[in-house]
Amino acid sequence: MRKFMKIVSKIDELNDIIQKNDFVFLYFSGENCAVCKALKPKIEALFTLEFPFIQLIEIPTDKALEITAQLGVFSLPTMLLFVEQKEFLRKGRNVSLALLRDEVKRVYTLFFQKE
Repeated sequence: MRKFMKIVSKIDELNDIIQKNDFVFLYFSGENCAVCKALKPKIEALFTLEFPFIQLIEIPTDKALEITAQLGVFSLPTMLLFVEQKEFLRKGRNVSLALLRDEVKRVYTLFFQKE
């Protein structure tokens, strides 16, 4: 089953999601960002197959100015991974999916081995 990103534009809703989930991946996108549109289905497919316990959130920057400003996002696409309520990883612009996968897998594997 394919995992789709939940769209969030309110800071309170985002903070609640981050507090309630050990892993949250934020994908900042823009309406006129061609790279964002091309990369999104690849991110969804990757996380569906390899990281099923990570909550996927899309932040549409044009509708979520407060979130964008608070998290210091200045370019698109930008991706943030929160692990236990702390920012663990930040990637932007030209992203290698293989490198992103390896970096997420490292912390994901460690986290689930400790339990």
